[in-house]
Amino acid sequence: MALLSGRFRDPRSTEYDFLGLIMVRCPGCEKAARVVPEPEDREAGGRLVFRPRRLVCRSCGLSRVRSGRSLTFRRGTAQPATDPYFGMPLWLQVESRHGWLWAYNLEHLDLIHRFVQATLRERASWYDTGQKMTLVARLPAWIKRAKNRHEVLRAISRIHASLLAA
Repeated sequence: MALLSGRFRDPRSTEYDFLGLIMVRCPGCEKAARVVPEPEDREAGGRLVFRPRRLVCRSCGLSRVRSGRSLTFRRGTAQPATDPYFGMPLWLQVESRHGWLWAYNLEHLDLIHRFVQATLRERASWYDTGQKMTLVARLPAWIKRAKNRHEVLRAISRIHASLLAA
């Protein structure tokens, strides 16, 4: 059983902060692949979110490029999650009895883990300037509930175990 830490302070992260690297399931070999931004020296410019993306699999050598400016974010946890660029299933996800728990990358998963295991969760102050609906504020209610803490932590452990098996 994991030791519970005392306090979590919302770092005001949004899901856009975790789009630099997205771990997905390769459509060619079903192993872990990465969706990363193209290098800056190309015609990209602009925000990191809209920079052209490359899907790269080290196992089978698959490489795809996407340069469109539209993104598709899936809301809810009733179905498996996909990345917003290529629509590939995320690698870091697992189904629980409440829904799908997913993360774009290990930093995203670590943020969820730190939030869930904390016994004292401090929100970003409502009167501060900046983002009001942070990633932590947008987590589904079943992840936030203290009664589901151990189940969510077990799901996170299963995601980590899938990384070791891959």
